[in-house]
Amino acid sequence: MSRLKGKSALVLGAASVGNMGQVIAERFAQEGARVTVAGRNIQNLETLADAIGGSAVHCDITSKADIEAAVAHTVAFSGAVDIAVNCTGWGLLTPFEETSEEDLVAMMNLQFKGPYQFMQSLVGSMSGSASIIQISSATATILVGNHHAYIGTKAGIDHVIRGVADEFGARGIRANSISPGFTKSPMTEDYFAVPGLAEAFVKEYPMGRLNTSQDIAAAAVFLGSDECFMTGQNLQVNGGLTLRRNPMPAEIEASATAAAHAAASE
Repeated sequence: MSRLKGKSALVLGAASVGNMGQVIAERFAQEGARVTVAGRNIQNLETLADAIGGSAVHCDITSKADIEAAVAHTVAFSGAVDIAVNCTGWGLLTPFEETSEEDLVAMMNLQFKGPYQFMQSLVGSMSGSASIIQISSATATILVGNHHAYIGTKAGIDHVIRGVADEFGARGIRANSISPGFTKSPMTEDYFAVPGLAEAFVKEYPMGRLNTSQDIAAAAVFLGSDECFMTGQNLQVNGGLTLRRNPMPAEIEASATAAAHAAASE
């Protein structure tokens, strides 16, 4: 496994144990990359960096100074950045009319301004054959209830990815996004703990299962590798979910209620 041998990689959003960013960082290291992991929990990051022979740096994506410092740290550790992945996100679930201004601003800072400034900081520090990878969401295409601020910011930055790909392709920089479906992770573990909730989703996946973080890591390896001749694209790595739809809130509630009743009758 050496598809990324000798490459310098930065994975932002890898601070929660077992999250998608950590899985991607581990896979990159297995493929031969020198990996810097970044996020807000430096203790978790340092543990991961030690395990994969990489480097760790604190970075709050809502702070441009933090982003610039993380990019500079990566360059100092392993040279010009060849691969940069942004995995940060906040799964806010709030009815449209109840979304507060505070939450809306926080979501925009985390999922639009931050990724925008991350890419601004990267393009001047990337090698002549480089890859920017944004983790998006299938919901930016097929929607799900009570998720509008999340959906809108993810969709917005997907379009910025297209602009970056167009402008910087001549410099050898590729920019793409990956859209998972409903994925088990620290961000979603509370939802997966609700009996019947995952079952409401899985029936909409033509391939018969929900995607995993490992599926997304495999796609990120391809996008980061020299064999990738793709830019400005959004990869729907979710088992065909966008051929169908996400369940409606009432369907999710019905599935959870049925599972609760079944458990009570046992």
